[in-house]
Amino acid sequence: MKILSGTSNPKLSEEISKFLKTKLTNVMINRFADNEVYVEIKENMRGQDVFVVQSTCNPANDNIIELLVIIDSLRRASVKSVTAVIPYYGYARQDRKVAPRSPISAKLIANLITNAGANRVLTMDLHANQIQGFFDIPVDNLFAAPVFVKHIKQNIKSKNVVCVAPDVGGVERARAIGKRIDAGLAIIDKRREKPGQSEVMNVIGDVSGKTCIIIDDLIDSGGTICNAAEALTNQGASEVYCYVVHGVLSGKAVEKIQKSKLKKMIITNTIYNKQKLSSKNKIEVISIAPLIGEAINRISKSTSVSSLFN
Repeated sequence: MKILSGTSNPKLSEEISKFLKTKLTNVMINRFADNEVYVEIKENMRGQDVFVVQSTCNPANDNIIELLVIIDSLRRASVKSVTAVIPYYGYARQDRKVAPRSPISAKLIANLITNAGANRVLTMDLHANQIQGFFDIPVDNLFAAPVFVKHIKQNIKSKNVVCVAPDVGGVERARAIGKRIDAGLAIIDKRREKPGQSEVMNVIGDVSGKTCIIIDDLIDSGGTICNAAEALTNQGASEVYCYVVHGVLSGKAVEKIQKSKLKKMIITNTIYNKQKLSSKNKIEVISIAPLIGEAINRISKSTSVSSLFN
């Protein structure tokens, strides 16, 4: 088994390799003057099962092309198999046609990864579960829920807790975590006027005097979460926390969070955000490296991955 890291999140790759007690594969990844990607693997890879760790986050297009070039390099190096480990799967929000003559970009990216030569994909908390069906190769979609549940039990001592879905699409995720911590459920009724903007209209459920935990798969501009926190506070919530898997944090998202009604936001390290969060005390980053590392270990040994979902 070999672990190879792209340039999108080398810190996470290092943590995964440390968990697996192995070293990252020696690889040179450069850019030409016109920004074309060049990859050269410095080790013999013949007959190896290789796991390529690369989130397709900002700059999404550069990171996607880098992943494809790495996979092609490995196939030409006669590896036994290539597993694309994509902690954050970019373009996942474009999973259906939302208007006439619009693309389904999540399917296009799936085709590119498959045609480049990947044998399997390992990812985390896809924005839409049906994206697994866009691939013609096996896909293991991990969930950060066990990591979140452990953190909640260790850090939130309130006995009067409600898990909150920031929109109707997030109900299943919030309910699943709520069951594990014996918490109630509330839903934010959200009306989105245009992409990147949202307006909270109503809170469904009793949150008065309760500790609210918003559960979401990703935060981009921060508008939805900050509006939800304000709506919950206006309905009498005593504290509002937020647990988010993917911290995209575009534009002034961090600034919005700092000024919001949130007491704390917890995100995972599927996306490297150290430069944005160096002095921000409302946002805490927790590592999912052990979860991904254990999944890699089980895939390499052909044992069950599904038990990690529990």
